[in-house]
Amino acid sequence: MPFVILSGLSGAGKTQAIDAFEDAGYFCVDNLPPQLMSPLVDLFRIEGSKVHRVAVVCDARGGEYFAEIERVLDELGAAGVEYSLVFLEASDDVLVARFKETRRRHPLAAHDTVLDDIRRERDLLGGLRERANHIIDTSGITIQELKLWLNEEIIHRGRRQSLTFSFVSFGYKYGVPIDVDLLFDVRFLPNPFYDLDLRPLTGLDREVRDYVLQSVDGAEFFDVLLPLLDYLFPRYVAEGKAHLTVGIGCTGGRHRSVTIAAWLADHYAAEGLQTTVHHRDMNRG
Repeated sequence: MPFVILSGLSGAGKTQAIDAFEDAGYFCVDNLPPQLMSPLVDLFRIEGSKVHRVAVVCDARGGEYFAEIERVLDELGAAGVEYSLVFLEASDDVLVARFKETRRRHPLAAHDTVLDDIRRERDLLGGLRERANHIIDTSGITIQELKLWLNEEIIHRGRRQSLTFSFVSFGYKYGVPIDVDLLFDVRFLPNPFYDLDLRPLTGLDREVRDYVLQSVDGAEFFDVLLPLLDYLFPRYVAEGKAHLTVGIGCTGGRHRSVTIAAWLADHYAAEGLQTTVHHRDMNRG
């Protein structure tokens, strides 16, 4: 069971880092007292547990409890628990600027300046930093770059990400779905609605599928669309996105969009991707 421990300086990005693990399907706990690490591991090792990956944040917010973290790590190692310790840090000036921007109180705040608190925390974490498997300086990177690094180097390293691609057909006359990531308008394709024999059917029927897919515009559309999707999908995976929704819209959501969404779902499922398809408006009207 992958067990990742995130720690480091306050303001270095641990909250954003744990979000990346949560998006990837990890069971995540923020601000976990070190003494609860072993019971947590034991809990998830119970036969029948549905949890296969765990990430926790342990840092100075734990107060007196946090002082025991190195001893707890020794106990985990002695018990044969394999863990990865990720330590996040940043320069003093960057951390000071972040605390000023957010107006958050430093966990070690006393009557000193924020800079004094940061330096005291840096001394406190010196031993822990030396034990880290990964040290990340977030001074000059964005949140997105941090998440991308975590996805590439830790979360999905050596394996393919489990990402679901959902294709949704809809009718513009009923409104655009609010949760789509990519949107394609196929109202330019020949409309089966104007063929009285095809009008009662849906885009799942063979006659309608042939009408749409075998048209000149239909063939040319896929010649343009597929290379675009083939270019975009791996980049969404690298970004760490867990679910991508592609909306396909026509006028009523009964014929053209249904055919295209169903074809795309079948096409990418055949390539080994996890796909779902939903025809929101197919049975309206």
